[in-house]
Amino acid sequence: MYRLRGVVLPDERATELYIDDSGVLVEEPIAGAETLIDGGWILPGLVDAHCHVGLGQSGPVDLEEADAQARVDRDAGALLIRDCGSPIDTSALQARHDLPEIIRAGRHVARPKRYIPGLAAELDDPALLPEVVVEQAAAGDGWVKLVGDWIDRGAGDLAPLWPDDVLAAAIDAAHAAGARVTAHVFGTDALPGLIHAGIDCIEHGTGLTDDLIAEMARRGTSLVPTLINVENFPGIADLASKYPSYAAHIRELYAGAHGVVRKAVEAGVPVFAGTDAGGGIVHGRIADEIAALHGAGLAAADALGAASWAARTWLGRPDLHPGARADLVVYRSDPRADLSVLRDPALVVLRGRPVHAGA
Repeated sequence: MYRLRGVVLPDERATELYIDDSGVLVEEPIAGAETLIDGGWILPGLVDAHCHVGLGQSGPVDLEEADAQARVDRDAGALLIRDCGSPIDTSALQARHDLPEIIRAGRHVARPKRYIPGLAAELDDPALLPEVVVEQAAAGDGWVKLVGDWIDRGAGDLAPLWPDDVLAAAIDAAHAAGARVTAHVFGTDALPGLIHAGIDCIEHGTGLTDDLIAEMARRGTSLVPTLINVENFPGIADLASKYPSYAAHIRELYAGAHGVVRKAVEAGVPVFAGTDAGGGIVHGRIADEIAALHGAGLAAADALGAASWAARTWLGRPDLHPGARADLVVYRSDPRADLSVLRDPALVVLRGRPVHAGA
């Protein structure tokens, strides 16, 4: 049994929180509870809404390495992970009480030679997409991840993977199976078909135009821009000299990325924080993504909410109230005043147990 005293965000209430033996927050004080911290800023556990536990720089990793990745995210305060496609089955990690909660999306779904080799379930026939989407919905935890565009080497540039009618049928099938759908999309051409088909979320979205942003806002389609991964675009372009049109396109998308996020926020598109950890981005960088969102135009409190209370609501997880599981992170000062404090949590409590304390 534990006690914490501090200011709880986002409602700024100075209070005492009590955690019972089951790891749940309770309303009444608990006599004899151990004080974990007396003074600080208490947030619902951070959320990395685009993460790849099980993916490393050279491709799939084993469960031991996936375990280590999840612990790095946990110690950075990310206690809820929406895993946007993993080449391995990480369901065994979901039973671990010392690891973040992982909401899995199964494997990416792509076409042959139209995504990173070895990561996706690849379809020779695009007409099979609705069937495979239902399979991935069953394999995951309520999300399916499509690859919406990737370089077409014949065209030498980004191009959509799926016909619009197939996308509409696939997204309808996922929704009928109780799953939401998200898609990796860099450029513009794949976006109209995905958005008009009723997709629930766009990852990256660097090619969004004003009209498409307005349509996302109208439909309530979310955006996870993964800005710290977009910082890799110039390096990607440098390595693509064989495809000059693609390289130029990637540089153009990079130049406009912050403007896209700013316009999306202004239009009312729900924007959430995701690092794209795995592969080219190391785990544990949720604080950097929050800072990047702030740099793109979100108010500090909104950037923080995009990786905490707002993201938890979007993913159907509770905030800090009696009866909720005690997943929380504590900072020594108000992170809204200085987002850099997010890099050094004073305390991380997962499932009601302290799992990490800062220096």
